[in-house]
Amino acid sequence: MIKVVDIADVTVDLETKDFHLVDVREVDEYAAGHVPGAVNLPLSELASRYTELDAGTAYHIICQIGGRSAQACAFLDSKGYDVTNISGGTAAWGGPLES
Repeated sequence: MIKVVDIADVTVDLETKDFHLVDVREVDEYAAGHVPGAVNLPLSELASRYTELDAGTAYHIICQIGGRSAQACAFLDSKGYDVTNISGGTAAWGGPLES
């Protein structure tokens, strides 16, 4: 079962960078603004690039509102990764976005 957390529940952790955050939006969306500390691995490239992620590391996955990150989590979970979906996504992020 894939873990799900709301963006509001992880705000403090995001600010202190207590976990690894992967943004699965497309490159142009990520470049337009992303949660500080997030790295970009677009959902459209995930199947061919997921091995770039350390299988021993836990990841929080984010997108715009939670749909694509849920798909990414299902895929990564099937490959044995420890993943948590952030519902609400960048749309619900209350802080400033990096670009």
